[in-house]
Amino acid sequence: SRYGSFPIILETYRECLRDAFDVPALSEVLQEIRARKIRVVGLDMAHPSPFAGSLAFGYIANFMYDGDAPLAERRAAALALDRDMLAELLGSEELRELLDVRAIAAVELELQFLDARRHARNADAVHDLLRRLGDLSAAELAQRCEGGAPRSAEAVTALTRERRVVSVRVAGEDRFIAAEDAGRYRDALGVMVPAGLPDAFLVWDGGDPADLADPAGAVGTLVARFARTHGPFTTHDVATRFGISAGLAEQCLRRRGDSGQVLSGEFRPDGSGPEWCDADVARQLRQRSLAVLRREIEPTSTDALARFLPDWHGVGSAASGGGVDRLHEVIGQLQGIAMPVSVLERDVFPARLARYAPRLLDELLAAGEVVWVGAGPLGRDDGKVALYLRGSAPLLVADPLPEGHADRRAEPEHDRLRALLSQRGACFFRELAGAHDVSTLDALWDLVWAGEVTNDSFAAVRALAPGRKASARSAATMRRGRPRLGSLTVLGPPKGQGRWSLVARELGTGPFAASSSTKAEQRAADRQSSTGRMHALAVSLLERHGVLTREAIRGEGVPGGFAGLYPLMKAMEESGRIRRGYFVAGLGGAQFAVPGAVDRLRAFREPPVDPEVVVLAATDPANAFGVALPWPVKGPQRAAGAYVVLVDGLPSAYLEKGGRSVVALRPFGGGWEQSVIRALSDVVGPEEDRRTRFRKLVLETYPPELHALLVEAGFVPTPKGLAKYA
Repeated sequence: SRYGSFPIILETYRECLRDAFDVPALSEVLQEIRARKIRVVGLDMAHPSPFAGSLAFGYIANFMYDGDAPLAERRAAALALDRDMLAELLGSEELRELLDVRAIAAVELELQFLDARRHARNADAVHDLLRRLGDLSAAELAQRCEGGAPRSAEAVTALTRERRVVSVRVAGEDRFIAAEDAGRYRDALGVMVPAGLPDAFLVWDGGDPADLADPAGAVGTLVARFARTHGPFTTHDVATRFGISAGLAEQCLRRRGDSGQVLSGEFRPDGSGPEWCDADVARQLRQRSLAVLRREIEPTSTDALARFLPDWHGVGSAASGGGVDRLHEVIGQLQGIAMPVSVLERDVFPARLARYAPRLLDELLAAGEVVWVGAGPLGRDDGKVALYLRGSAPLLVADPLPEGHADRRAEPEHDRLRALLSQRGACFFRELAGAHDVSTLDALWDLVWAGEVTNDSFAAVRALAPGRKASARSAATMRRGRPRLGSLTVLGPPKGQGRWSLVARELGTGPFAASSSTKAEQRAADRQSSTGRMHALAVSLLERHGVLTREAIRGEGVPGGFAGLYPLMKAMEESGRIRRGYFVAGLGGAQFAVPGAVDRLRAFREPPVDPEVVVLAATDPANAFGVALPWPVKGPQRAAGAYVVLVDGLPSAYLEKGGRSVVALRPFGGGWEQSVIRALSDVVGPEEDRRTRFRKLVLETYPPELHALLVEAGFVPTPKGLAKYA
């Protein structure tokens, strides 16, 4: 493509512009039109010409085989087709999967004058109602009158007195009809009409000569009016309404079907079997359904994204699934993101797994299915780690820092540990210990937090949790020597458990990667490795977010940002692997989503009927605030140990680290306060219950509007504030 005159490029253009499309002939025709040698005449045709039909039939490639498109887009595109073409395309005249239930209900309410905006307000309107709809019982008439049964009875009495409305018996039920329809009902159904009506009302004109010549012609006019004023219906519905045989009803419907007045097919999404629908009504249903689907295609609000993300991560699914397989799936979604150790097994995993136990993670690590890599310390007793699946880790884990890098630890003890692990491979701490265990342990954890060293167990990372006192006891133990506990000998400090190894050696990357024989091969391998890393990163982000936006990439601190990933994701979209569009309003025009994510996102467009409360760690990847979405107020941070309470996806309260302060994230009022108080009560419980976060919660500062609710929920006053105990 860099050479415009390359033979293959020229031949491609020639084949497109001469063989597939006769551009010279088109140019000649356009010139003759401009010269007034050819006249253009517009025609409105019921069906497309063979030429136009062949072009439109190219839609097959986009509809029938574009299975990864969101459902709303596919249904809207199908409804935009001509009905005959749609029938030919789908192999039947079925609209059942395309029409919207809400659109059908709305059209039926309008056609039957059941919509409050179309109710009859006076006697004249009641008379018009009977002319339009035909026979109605007293109860049916009351449903269509403003004021209900009293007003409708009053109007019918006045109209009957004026001989504008008469009462007849149809299908064994007393109903009212307009006096103008008396002859029609007499001839069609054999009803008895009252005496004294003008002769003009007893002679009707069926309009269609076939109706006048056929004994069933009068019935046909009633059936036609029934079709015009109802949504999709069955033959049984018509026969039951008028008390006629199914065969006669079928005959009348087929006659009108042959003339195109009534359509036969499958229309109702919740229906079964063949149905009938007036042609004009079917057109209204298509237009209304298309309007509904186009509203669904519109971008959702950020509130929908906040509701979608916990569901996408399976938060709250702990009651339905657990075990090693579920944990493997969760790690696959979270891989590559750095999470504080203090919240990983206390908040993140228990929110997604039923009965999570640390042994599940140990099993995956021991089996070699999962690798963890340090991503920086957080004070003395906490830090960030990233988990990876073994197959994806070589592409997602960054190469170690080269020698001479400003951030590389280059003290003698660090270099000694690197050399030892490089030569011997995985080692226990006893094999790594130097002259001073404390300095070796500190140097080892420096390399861990730098992402250079990992472990085949998570026990050493868990040893961070007890805090400074436990660390001090461990250091004192090392200084006094290793005491004997019964018949066992303590072989090392808790933070040194397991076998330690270099991340690069473990994954076969960096200096341990297979080298190419020539410089050209090395350059090709580097390009392939770079592309592979970008692709693996994009897939990981898409799996984690479902709908990936510029803000989400910026929030995760991805090197190169959105601009660096955009070309690769654009290529993935062009190959049909992901979708590109404007799915969430206000988050940039270019957004990418994996198949299925868009439909799930749109399912959260409206808040649930019953309030849904979710308590998330502020650093949980399922919390969109602080990453894809900004915090609604200033102050909250994605800090380890802090929690955010979401009510129907809206951030409602922020519990600061340590549980000493609660910050309201939305204006008071609307009833969300009770949900927040229940959530704060639920985080307090016994230590053996992994669903709870605190054994004791003491709120030193909180909004005064919550005081009465907190006391009612069991919080008691203390010198420091309101407290609740397990």
